[in-house]
Amino acid sequence: MYGRYLRRELAGRKKQTIIVASGLAVAIALVMVVGALSNGVRDAQAAALESVYGVGTDLTVTGAAAEPGEDGGQRFEFGAEDGATDDEGTTQVSQSRLTVERGRSTLEASAVETALSTDGVAAASGALALTSMEFDGQLPSPPSDASADADAAAPEGQAPQGGMGGGFGGGSFELDQTSVLGVEPDAATVGPLSSVSLSEGRALEAADAGASVAVVDAAYATTNDLAVGGTVELGGEEFEIVGIVASASDAADTAADLFIPLDVAQELSGAGDVVSTVYVQASSAGDISAVQEALAAELPDATVNSQSDLADTVSGSLSSASALITSLGIWLSIVVLAVAVLLAVLFTISGVSRRTREFGTLKALGWTNGRVVRQVAGESLAQGLIGAAAGVVLGLVITIAIDVIRPTVSTTQAAAGGPGGMGPGGMAAGQTAGEIVLSAPLSLGIVLAAVGLAVAGGLLAGVIGGWRAARLSPAEALRAVA
Repeated sequence: MYGRYLRRELAGRKKQTIIVASGLAVAIALVMVVGALSNGVRDAQAAALESVYGVGTDLTVTGAAAEPGEDGGQRFEFGAEDGATDDEGTTQVSQSRLTVERGRSTLEASAVETALSTDGVAAASGALALTSMEFDGQLPSPPSDASADADAAAPEGQAPQGGMGGGFGGGSFELDQTSVLGVEPDAATVGPLSSVSLSEGRALEAADAGASVAVVDAAYATTNDLAVGGTVELGGEEFEIVGIVASASDAADTAADLFIPLDVAQELSGAGDVVSTVYVQASSAGDISAVQEALAAELPDATVNSQSDLADTVSGSLSSASALITSLGIWLSIVVLAVAVLLAVLFTISGVSRRTREFGTLKALGWTNGRVVRQVAGESLAQGLIGAAAGVVLGLVITIAIDVIRPTVSTTQAAAGGPGGMGPGGMAAGQTAGEIVLSAPLSLGIVLAAVGLAVAGGLLAGVIGGWRAARLSPAEALRAVA
């Protein structure tokens, strides 16, 4: 009886049902899309951090930032016998240098042992960030005595005949920079190499300590036509390429162009027994904060960062999108949902007013106030469920469309081990940038919350409308329509 009467009333008020259900559907779809995009931004942020933190890396320990000018400028010095001079007096010179990356002081290698001995630390490894600089250019011949005298005798206010203010110039130079990381060969679970996948050849092994071998980033290998079995020159020494690696994430790059054994990097660069970064893996997620505090106390001159610290440094359109979704998106959802519920309440009250004779007759036939409230609430609840179903479908369509379109956002983030010097492509070595695909993954919790909001909205409208209907007096209701 109840169900039949309910179906008849809904069928007889199709316009009201459609309007109320549509309003709730739009609100529910918006809630789902906002929640899904929030999940997508969270996943994108995690993907952005993968280029800095390895799979098992929870903390990084780096030296303090160097004061401006403290680490000096990059200099190339050439002796009188360097280079080859042709018949025209032009000297062709080239030089390769492997230097510690600029911008941040190094740590004693003993910092790795300090980290390992700290309570709550499961694993730790050190890495030394280097820059390989290749200088290649032509130096013109020095001016002759005659041209030098002519330059000296030039009238005041006129340029010398040499045209360069000193009669010496016109050379051409090329300077190539490559980022290099010296890593512990057997550190596969923590550190830069824990977040890469092997494309060709093999990874660095414990037996590679002291050997001139290198693992190359896949993009760098493609650009420079390098392959496993070939060689690459670093600091004037030939390194055999034993493997090619790529980032395990499509949204992140590897930490460097080349990876070589740590001891070789220390010796070849002349840096000594030092590291740029110590990568630390905590025993459990709950130990990270305690380990961070302990390391900061043990290494007071170092900077200890966790993933949450690094996440705060992520900037660019990724953080802008996150702020937009978490603030504007949530408030917009609340406003739209409130409007939809208010619309449902108003339509329910309006419907009750038009059904004065009906409810008066039902109450005259013996319907109690509770039964009247249940009737109106049931109708509104049914409208809410219809709106929830339509909203879930609409939300699914929109989120699937986002996944198909795959919009991208650009990111700029501070690298945990980056010392702030210049890296490949002229970018600061302490930063990485790229594009991250934004998805909209739905979770069951979001869908259930959306359906719950629709049901709650329908019930609220039904209770308010039912309460108004229950207040009707049968005699007054019948007299009003007589």
